[in-house]
Amino acid sequence: MTAAVTSTEMVVVLDCADRAVLAQFWTQVLGYRITRTTPPYTALADPAGRSPELLLQEVREPKRGKNRMHIDLRVPAMEPALSRVVAHGARVLRGPFDDAGCPTTVLADPEGNEFCLIVFDGTRGAREPTRERAQRPEPGTLDP
Repeated sequence: MTAAVTSTEMVVVLDCADRAVLAQFWTQVLGYRITRTTPPYTALADPAGRSPELLLQEVREPKRGKNRMHIDLRVPAMEPALSRVVAHGARVLRGPFDDAGCPTTVLADPEGNEFCLIVFDGTRGAREPTRERAQRPEPGTLDP
């Protein structure tokens, strides 16, 4: 077995067409603040330093198809979180629905990038692998 990569932190990078629009959306949704802007990048950070940086990278090519990787936001209750993200410009794509015991809603940000709101209590649920789910994945789900 080889050694793991030594990294000082993990950063989530999101390709976008207009980083100013997405910076406004994601700072409102996450409570993050803009820490630096150097074209083609805008960095957003958790003021408490608990969560990964979100780096918006402006790209020329348009988004095509479903994201292979996406952001899950674990929330204590679907409401008022769902109403809040929709008020900031998110669009509901699917749900709310039950995903292996966890209420889940799939949304899109203003540029169509998918993300999920998940009510997860830390026990068994949508983001805990189970043998049953590994054997029978649902087509078209947004599970990582």
